[in-house]
Amino acid sequence: MEFPYKITVFTPTYNRAYIIETLYRSLQRQSYKNFEWLVVDDGSSDGTEALFAQWSREENPFPVRYYRKENGGKCRAINYGLKLAQGELFFTMDDDDYLTDDALEKIAGWEEALPREGNYCGFSGNGGFYGDTHLCDPNTIFEQGYLDGDTLDRYRTVTGELALVFYTRIHRQYLYPEFPGEKFMTEAVAWNRMARDGYRFRYYNDVIWMYEYKSDGLTKAGERLFLENPQGTGVFFREKAEFLRYPLGTKLGMWYGFTCDAMDKCTNAQIAQYIGMPRLLVAPMKGVHNTLHFIRNMRKRS
Repeated sequence: MEFPYKITVFTPTYNRAYIIETLYRSLQRQSYKNFEWLVVDDGSSDGTEALFAQWSREENPFPVRYYRKENGGKCRAINYGLKLAQGELFFTMDDDDYLTDDALEKIAGWEEALPREGNYCGFSGNGGFYGDTHLCDPNTIFEQGYLDGDTLDRYRTVTGELALVFYTRIHRQYLYPEFPGEKFMTEAVAWNRMARDGYRFRYYNDVIWMYEYKSDGLTKAGERLFLENPQGTGVFFREKAEFLRYPLGTKLGMWYGFTCDAMDKCTNAQIAQYIGMPRLLVAPMKGVHNTLHFIRNMRKRS
């Protein structure tokens, strides 16, 4: 398939009219011009649509493609964006972050440097904390400037905030499952599946994007989102355990934690199904949780 652009910078957005201009201006400063900015508005009610109507009239060396859809969560927006993307590479940039001025130039160069026979699904650069382009903890630094592995290395040897870029044609084969009534699933579900299927991935040292954790962002709301979306959460943990070959003891700990988190929202059968555990273990794990909760309350009263 022929793509008219080298890179699709994809941004799912929701009620971020107050900050998304920072990303827009960083795109205007890019030294590399062969890209599109594809934005999927996930049902904003804050004037985002009017903002993009204004920007679409500005002269830019790149197209601004704005689409609005009913609110359904980030992964549904990514699924939608993958179908619309016209770039060979698919690079998701959050609406509260921005790029270094040479970020897309580096991305294009990194892709050219990948071995053609290596079965790569993509690569990544590092992130820096708003305005700090120097590598620092928790970013993993590689002596030769990069590490070849797969996307499961994020759990083994690679730490830090990563700017992940994938070949669009490959990512389209890994759309996110969509569960009725749920709006969140970690993006890692698709990335982990690529590694399971044998795709390679390269991690570069260079910082190419600046991030900041906003109080209204997904990162800050992570624990709550996991609890409110048990099916998507179960898929992530169940598959992570399978792909990383968790020993039984680690699985038991994972099953117990999921049971504790989901017991007020799901039936025993649902808990077992979502996390992939034997149903007979759910009731005993609930019993352990309730006993420990009772003991803690008694200690507080004494």
